[in-house]
Amino acid sequence: MPLAGVSVLVIDVLRASTSIITALINGCAAVIPVATAEEAHQRAAALPSHTVLIAGERRGEPLAGFDLGNSPFDFTVERVSGKTLIMTTSNGTQALLAARGAAAIGVAGLVNLGAAAMWALGGRRDVTLVCAGERGAISLEDHACAGLLVDRLQREEPAAELSPTAREALAVGRRYGKDVGRLGEDSSWARHLTSRGRGRDVAACLMLDTRTVVPVYRPNVDNVVIGSR
Repeated sequence: MPLAGVSVLVIDVLRASTSIITALINGCAAVIPVATAEEAHQRAAALPSHTVLIAGERRGEPLAGFDLGNSPFDFTVERVSGKTLIMTTSNGTQALLAARGAAAIGVAGLVNLGAAAMWALGGRRDVTLVCAGERGAISLEDHACAGLLVDRLQREEPAAELSPTAREALAVGRRYGKDVGRLGEDSSWARHLTSRGRGRDVAACLMLDTRTVVPVYRPNVDNVVIGSR
């Protein structure tokens, strides 16, 4: 997709967006997204061992030999404060890496929906929403989150022109706007995570506007931090 000159919000509701937000709020120095487990180990080996942690998952399961998985509850102050986090996930970090050509890249989830919308508007650029999805397919929770973002953006900019996919997402988002918790039952990925004992993660990710920070991916220095455009 053409991203040059636009602001992008990357959405991975379950769970990378929420985990990155949580890690940075809890004092993580920066998150470095990478594509593979092998690259995560290589990047970690190049940094002082006491300053770095590696985190990630595949198909929702923590990776062997990693310090942390992809549960928001992994990223406590005690574990991540002051650390650089090298992270690879099935979908979220891949979407971040794919967005590197954009003028500005933010991380959005349900938990920081309002803050993410205002961040995107503040850039005074066209906005593209990138849903991480699930292995190349649309995931309901990301689609709904995108729709709710479109709704927030349109309220602030009523004259904004919506693409057909944005209109489709808007319709999905409005079905869940009054009760995003229903996604826990309706989303196949949410049900899968719950069946694997990660219902607490799902509940934490399906909360609206509980965080006010927007992580920003800076490809020129290859990290995600809480920052400006």
